[in-house]
Amino acid sequence: MASPEPEHVTTMRILVVGASGYVGGRLAARLLERNHAVRLASRDPRVLGDRFPEAELVRVDLLDRATLPAALEGIDVAYYLAHSMAGGETGFEARDRQAARAFGRAASASGVGHIVYLGGLGDPSSDLSPHLASRQQVGAELASHGVPVTEFRAAVIIGSGSASFELLRSLVEHLPVMVTPRWVRTMCQPIAIRDVLDYLVAALGRPERAGIVEIGGPDVLSYADMMHTYARLRGMRRLMIPVPVLTPRLSSSWCGLVTPVPSSIAQPLIEGLRNEVVVRDPAPAAAYGITPMPFVQAVRRAIERLDGREVETTWF
Repeated sequence: MASPEPEHVTTMRILVVGASGYVGGRLAARLLERNHAVRLASRDPRVLGDRFPEAELVRVDLLDRATLPAALEGIDVAYYLAHSMAGGETGFEARDRQAARAFGRAASASGVGHIVYLGGLGDPSSDLSPHLASRQQVGAELASHGVPVTEFRAAVIIGSGSASFELLRSLVEHLPVMVTPRWVRTMCQPIAIRDVLDYLVAALGRPERAGIVEIGGPDVLSYADMMHTYARLRGMRRLMIPVPVLTPRLSSSWCGLVTPVPSSIAQPLIEGLRNEVVVRDPAPAAAYGITPMPFVQAVRRAIERLDGREVETTWF
């Protein structure tokens, strides 16, 4: 159940950075349905024109500060949904910090009233993987330049087209017998893409709720539990054979044989699977009045969309 937008929110001028990505594309559609004035930013905005003819398109390269002022001019709320993992296996952390710093400074200079960012769950006091640590560093960087930032932190997002869900789905679909490393026993609190979008939209007009908001579905599961559940819903029987050692690099290479996820994306994601990603403080999310759906329901919805070829956006 989604929380309605505040009554005082009418038409807002909204920028979506990362609109060509999985979450960004689906968010843009929701915002346009609500008649907001939406500006979509991409390094190649031509890829968005056919799908979003009613949106304003603008070219933005987050590593080129000169492209930011025009994109941010007149914007009330900016959604920051960009990351650099697809740019290569190494160096994405530095690129992400540089991009967030440039964006935060430009947003402050342009008078943007609120930034909404989607990052990753994980205990910051633990030994976070480079990917998870980078997502949290980006949130801190965005918030250090004076604009109120609402940082939603999520674990695995379940939806047709999600990179994490595609990894899970492809492994189960293609491997009747899986040699599994220790990370399949790590606990995770997945969340449906529909619920993530509900939270993102509910943040509109609420800069007073700036801060970290940990979001997750009602189920805390191991990755093995998630794969077994997917197999059961698909009517498949799968055998998992645990092994004591299987490095993230080997795991990502193994995934590259049976999934379409590039190793530049798969390796940082898999390195993060060693970290428990569960909601530690549910209070900020509870203030939004959203009741996330169970994992089984989220997987069923994703399967229905895949079977119906209704995948709107992807992760590449």
